[in-house]
Amino acid sequence: MSEHSSNNAQKDEAKNDFIRNIIRDDVNAQRYQQIVTRFPPEPNGYLHLGHVKSICLNFGVAKEFGGVCNLRFDDTNPTAEKQDYIDNIKNDVQWLGFEWAGEAHHASGYFDQLHAWAIQLIEQGDAYVDLQTPEQIKENRGSFNEAGTPSPYRDASVEENLALFNDMKDGKYAEGKAILRAKIDMASPNMNLRDPVIYRVMHQAHHQTGDKWCIYPMYDFAHPLSDALEGITHSLCTLEFEDHRPFYDWVIEKIGFDVPPHQYEFSRLNVDHTLTSKRKLKQLVDEGIVSGWNDPRMPTVAGMRRRGYTPEGLRDFCERVGVTKADSVVDFRLLEFSVRQSLETTTGRGMAVLKPLKVTITNFSEAVSSWESQKADSVNARFDDATQTLWLTQPNHPNVDMGEREIPFTETLYIDQGDYEIEPPAGYKRLSPEKPEIRLRNTYVLAVTEHITDENGNVVELKATIDPTTLGNNPEGRKVKGVIHWVSASQGVPATVRMYEQLFSAEDPSSVADVYQALNPNSLTELNAVVEPSLVNADAGTRFQFEREGYFISDSEDHSTDKPVFNQIVSLRDSYKPA
Repeated sequence: MSEHSSNNAQKDEAKNDFIRNIIRDDVNAQRYQQIVTRFPPEPNGYLHLGHVKSICLNFGVAKEFGGVCNLRFDDTNPTAEKQDYIDNIKNDVQWLGFEWAGEAHHASGYFDQLHAWAIQLIEQGDAYVDLQTPEQIKENRGSFNEAGTPSPYRDASVEENLALFNDMKDGKYAEGKAILRAKIDMASPNMNLRDPVIYRVMHQAHHQTGDKWCIYPMYDFAHPLSDALEGITHSLCTLEFEDHRPFYDWVIEKIGFDVPPHQYEFSRLNVDHTLTSKRKLKQLVDEGIVSGWNDPRMPTVAGMRRRGYTPEGLRDFCERVGVTKADSVVDFRLLEFSVRQSLETTTGRGMAVLKPLKVTITNFSEAVSSWESQKADSVNARFDDATQTLWLTQPNHPNVDMGEREIPFTETLYIDQGDYEIEPPAGYKRLSPEKPEIRLRNTYVLAVTEHITDENGNVVELKATIDPTTLGNNPEGRKVKGVIHWVSASQGVPATVRMYEQLFSAEDPSSVADVYQALNPNSLTELNAVVEPSLVNADAGTRFQFEREGYFISDSEDHSTDKPVFNQIVSLRDSYKPA
């Protein structure tokens, strides 16, 4: 089986997961008129890699089964939520290639109905106002080995509870002085059923509803009812919500719906060396450890987008990971593999020298003066006498039609420092005193005649010659092993290139108590590079393959023609192969 066929087989197998099988059975049994899913982020931070899996699953199954997927903001905590988060979440979902059904929804848009249903629960004897202190409530909740103690307010009359709840709504209680609790079972082995809080007092303006409310529903109360209001058929959540499902079902049953939603749990996305705690990521942002939520090292969608990851690569990664009930840790290199695969045929090529070493061609004038008679038929070039520059026209991609660009070849060049070694290691195939010849990409065979060192013995310049007969070809009998990239010293443009490693050196950052101890001190390195002129004129956010170096993107915020800045996306290749 070819690698391409193997990759497709792996992705097809990943799509045959238990959630799709459940939906497939529901469709075949005609249990619903239409499949409706939702992606329900809390707008208290930026989306991260874990959310990408949920987005791909919810939007993906809706499309596969002819349904729709809603985008809903579960905005029940105004103290942590911002419009900026809402705007960025929308942008992220669309950038990933998905469109939600109709307008975006907000749990806050249902606050009137949720309040009415809270009153319904009180009238049914299924909810009560508790005036215990937070400390008393915590103490009386019990433990996994000990039943909870019922609140002294648990058996108050419906009339008393309605009056107290109305006082809460009218702002007569300070925060922490009164809550509305569901009346379920204080002895339940599931702590989530020990009379959970469904409303609390918060004297805080809401970014959507303003000052209308001073009581707000809890997430676990608002979420299932929002699902029901929207006609969600399959409420897909990660495994940490499995213990919350009994309360989800209790709320839905007590309120009563003809076609109730059902919750299904799948394993969350765990990737090594990656942290997806919004609280800890926000800490890094707030304390200036990273430049922002869109720092290219961050595992946020905004950060990965600025880093240069493609939506196609992220979707491919999620397909390969698949959907299971079992928690596991995914190798970060699988993500890079998927991104690299998406870049191979979609990015133009260019040359950039990240660690420049000066090369002076001592016979440049004589060799290039005869270029018209020496050049191969495959070489498209022109010589500019005024600047003494040989301009070589080359395709932007060797196998895909992406147009052409001109590359300047001049008397003084830069090659990478690593392409010349005085004492090369075993297997070294580039330039050295013993192997002084090599081909310069798209041009001549170059022969080093001298290396110049500084007082510390570091090579700072090479003197070399070029063979005039080798422009674009190897004459018969002329064999040269090895090709290296280069950039004109006089026509090349200085640029900042940001090289990245993973933000966290710890394999499991979440297990490290102090997040700072998990950080990788080498996560960012800035290099003073030189790039060919065609790269500088590209718009911000344009991806390239820097030949022999890797894939890079012109930074969306800092790049300009005056001060070009490129971010490393992924290395050119990796030994990793997906299973």
